[in-house]
Amino acid sequence: MAHPNEDLMKKGYEAFGSGDLDAVRELFADDIVWHVPGRSPLAGDYKGKEEVLGFLAKTMEMTGGTFKLDVHDVMAGDEHGVALTTATAEREGKRLSNRAVQVVHIRGGKLTESWFHPEDQYAVDEFWS
Repeated sequence: MAHPNEDLMKKGYEAFGSGDLDAVRELFADDIVWHVPGRSPLAGDYKGKEEVLGFLAKTMEMTGGTFKLDVHDVMAGDEHGVALTTATAEREGKRLSNRAVQVVHIRGGKLTESWFHPEDQYAVDEFWS
């Protein structure tokens, strides 16, 4: 039987994959912090639901809706979760295919903080720049 936080994360990935940002919003704590590494125009820390949802919407906008996450595995316990993913997208004649690890903090059934660890940060920065 999966841990409830594992189910929570899977629900979030499914909602994002179907474009249901309202469902994604319900999974976030009001004071969520979303850390995006690198030096691209999208890199930085996003604070609060609106900034994080704005970031997610921007990834879709910049890729014409081609941004996708293939989730290979999700593991979670009482306070943390980890997902193994591959991000793919196309924009301005460029293609991205990059494996990553996402680590999240979870409190009270809500995501409170997220960090991404891409396999090839240089490729990610080049794609979004």
